[in-house]
Amino acid sequence: MLLIANPQLNAIAVRIIHLLDNCISHTHIHQIQTQLILHKLHSNTTVAHHFITACQNLSFLQSSLPLFFTHLSNPHVFTCNTLIQSFSHSQIPHISFSIYARMHTNSILPNNYTFPFLLKSLSDFKDLTQGQCVQAQVIKLGHSYDIYVQNSLLNLYASCGHMGHCRSVFDEMPERDVVSWTVLIMGYRNAENYGDALIAFEQMQYAGIVPNHVTMVNVLGACARFGAIEMGIWIHDFIRRSGWEIDVILGTSLIDMYAKCGKINESLSVFRSMKEKNIFAWNAVIKGLAFAKCGQEAVRWFFTMEQEGFKPDEVTFVNVLSTCSHSGFVDLGKQLFGLLINGKYGFSPNAKHYACMVDLYARSGCLDEAFKLIREMPFSPTKAMWGSLLTGCRANKNLELSEYVAKKLIELEPGNSAYYVVLSNLYSEMGRWTDAAEVRELMKDKGLKKDLGCSSVESSSQEHDIELLTC
Repeated sequence: MLLIANPQLNAIAVRIIHLLDNCISHTHIHQIQTQLILHKLHSNTTVAHHFITACQNLSFLQSSLPLFFTHLSNPHVFTCNTLIQSFSHSQIPHISFSIYARMHTNSILPNNYTFPFLLKSLSDFKDLTQGQCVQAQVIKLGHSYDIYVQNSLLNLYASCGHMGHCRSVFDEMPERDVVSWTVLIMGYRNAENYGDALIAFEQMQYAGIVPNHVTMVNVLGACARFGAIEMGIWIHDFIRRSGWEIDVILGTSLIDMYAKCGKINESLSVFRSMKEKNIFAWNAVIKGLAFAKCGQEAVRWFFTMEQEGFKPDEVTFVNVLSTCSHSGFVDLGKQLFGLLINGKYGFSPNAKHYACMVDLYARSGCLDEAFKLIREMPFSPTKAMWGSLLTGCRANKNLELSEYVAKKLIELEPGNSAYYVVLSNLYSEMGRWTDAAEVRELMKDKGLKKDLGCSSVESSSQEHDIELLTC
């Protein structure tokens, strides 16, 4: 309801709303905005809502809404919430906090609908500092018992990687639902606290909360990284018993879990059982086969994927080139990389593809080709590339090139003592004792210490760890 006393103005408002609902261009938005300001209708809650929706539908938030907002002398909280919601789903989520700050300046009291979208924006922007300020307001205004607000707070801290704060909010929640538990598990997984993620999932079971698809995808990811095959199998059984359809997301998670836990046959079985497959599922299978050291099978599945009409993407080629590297398929790796260079697949090789090729050449003893690729590629060489080449040089007793590469690594990471140790050992092997001593002296000057390595030996059926000093 418009609730405008002036009948003529009310008719104009109805006409403007009709135009907004049928708006198809940015020019129309500007024309309508002018009429809003001219007739002072921008403060009307209903008109404002339709204007914001039209801007959102036309992806025209950034250029129109800030100007619109500046003409609102005392906007209603509903209008502010609509603006915050719109920007929270845009490419410029940080604007949401500016609107919230304007609310504070104008003494517009936020409500429980304000905070979830505001906190989502701060989560996307990973703005922890402002998020903590918002949490203080949540507590002050008495919204600590709203589960939607609390879930949004959980998501903020989880997105920022602050799992201590996340757990603290979670533990203080008077009520938790499946979203609360899922956000906690997802946060632990993303923070690589896989054990805590699995413990949280078990606690969720004891609390009687039924997991959803998103929960299971995150728990399966933790199982894959933690090697928790028993829990992974239990989850797969739960999915079957619950009658869930294994869609591409859930199926890909199961494929990845089984492969990383060393159950490649089960991984392939899940893939074959999937009614729908996409590039992510194929990539998971190829990567899983490579992880299981089934190089020939991984390559065969790569060509099968193409035959079935799936176009490889950048991740596919990282997987298959890495497979070629670890399996010694030099000619095939060169062939596939050549196709990438020639643009057959519609994208150019990135730094990861070049790193795979450097590793391929270095492992196979083609040191000159690896060095040439590093010098000619359109990227600055990374630490991983130089590291692969150094490993190849050491394996093939190329001391001169090893020296050059070790110096490059020291340039990239002057505080890493391992590279100084390698260089010192190289000089010792070459009989350049003075140079070796100078490197050790340089380490002392920089305050670097040699790292202790660790190895193990078996004696009388018992395993003993031995510390090794590698210099």
